Amino acid sequence: MPPFSGTLPSSAGLNPKRPEPSIVTLNVGGQLFQTTRQTLSLAGPKSLLSSLPSYSSSSSPPSEIPFVDRDPELFSLLLSLLRNGRLPSSSSAFDLDDLLAEACFYGLDPDLLLSPLSDPSLFDPFALHRSLALPLPGRDPPSAISAAPSGSLLVAHGSKITAFDPTLRRRATALTRFPAVDSLLALSPSLAAAGATDFPGLHLLDLSHAGSVAHALHWSPLPATTATSSPAASGATVQAIGASPDLLFGSFESCRRNASAILAFDRNTFEPVAEIGRREIYGAELDSAIPATKLSWIHGFNLLMAAGSHGGPSGLSGNIRLWDVRSGEAVWDLKEKSDCFADITVSDSLSAMFKVGVNSGEVFMVDLRKLSAEEPWVCLGDARKAATGRKEGSGCRIESHGRQVFCSRGGEVEMWTEVLMGPSTRSSEDGLNGERIMRRNMMGRAKDAGEKKITLLGFGGSRMVVARKDEQCVEVWESSARS
Repeated sequence: MPPFSGTLPSSAGLNPKRPEPSIVTLNVGGQLFQTTRQTLSLAGPKSLLSSLPSYSSSSSPPSEIPFVDRDPELFSLLLSLLRNGRLPSSSSAFDLDDLLAEACFYGLDPDLLLSPLSDPSLFDPFALHRSLALPLPGRDPPSAISAAPSGSLLVAHGSKITAFDPTLRRRATALTRFPAVDSLLALSPSLAAAGATDFPGLHLLDLSHAGSVAHALHWSPLPATTATSSPAASGATVQAIGASPDLLFGSFESCRRNASAILAFDRNTFEPVAEIGRREIYGAELDSAIPATKLSWIHGFNLLMAAGSHGGPSGLSGNIRLWDVRSGEAVWDLKEKSDCFADITVSDSLSAMFKVGVNSGEVFMVDLRKLSAEEPWVCLGDARKAATGRKEGSGCRIESHGRQVFCSRGGEVEMWTEVLMGPSTRSSEDGLNGERIMRRNMMGRAKDAGEKKITLLGFGGSRMVVARKDEQCVEVWESSARS
């Protein structure tokens, strides 16, 4: 018997004016289910469920009730997803692979199943624990990671990029044209943007076709053109990649390292639409053309954060700029000299920017709603450590996810969370920014702390991804809300 069978009623003898009932009865694996046609229509017009006839179990003989030879338990979960827009808590007992296979049989869009899993409410940062390690082919450790909200993951290692599906059980590795991939960003399930600091061009890779180059985007510092299709003519390398819903951003540096700029490309056509922050070195002004090594789009403010730093005889120095892409003007410009950032991130949910001081190793915060030309940073720890000159923050990584900020320290991760308290509350231990208090927590269990230094942090859906020095794998930390 085929998986789906049933006897369709003959139109003979039926009253053509009789309205079609909205109640649908299904026999799935011997178990009867009743729902409405409106609920089944949420599966999509091309799905099997949307094409089912409507019958009432009380008025129709059993032979006329459509029968589907599938697992009733899995079907009940998918039906609950259509009814409520989210999977029930009982779904945690089932394998995601099985749910995806069942959704595929009924013709449901996989995104319908995966989107609820990326719901921020399912992310429980206090329950994050190390779940598994994903080995990578080859001998190169990870150099860049990009995690999607659906839970899929891209990892660059050497000249290769390995893509993991949302279940993390299927992987595909593509060989790029770069000697080593330094910047990586997932744009869609099948398209990724990649760049290298020693090879020209921003490449858009088609992951569904073994990582073939779908587009190669370039920038030329020559005044005649701002973009060229010839890598030989420009030689500009990519220092960072970012994206907004409509634009793709690439931070370029000229091959002679005497000029830099941020180029904005249309995400539909990938044509250049704007050149932002073009800088050139004049004389001994080396700081004038520091390329942005980190780009972050701030959705709540419609601004692009661009930050870059470089080392010199006097130590690490850099700059942080917030760009209005439409006007091409910097609405905020800060030069970093004292305790320059080792890494920096933006939290749209907290309307704040955070950095790790390279000297102190402490986390600093600035409220994006209260920017000023003066020193804006508020230290959330002990600011006196900056005077020691020990470079305790060197190599630390900081990232934000939801309303939390995560910072790596050696082989461990600490989390900063905003605590809502009264305006008169003051706490120097937890860190204070006006009326905003951030509290520090160490992540995971004692056995989750690794011995090797953390080099990369990434977040997608309810997962945290960690890479460690000289390890040919990445760690996946799951939140118990959906682990």
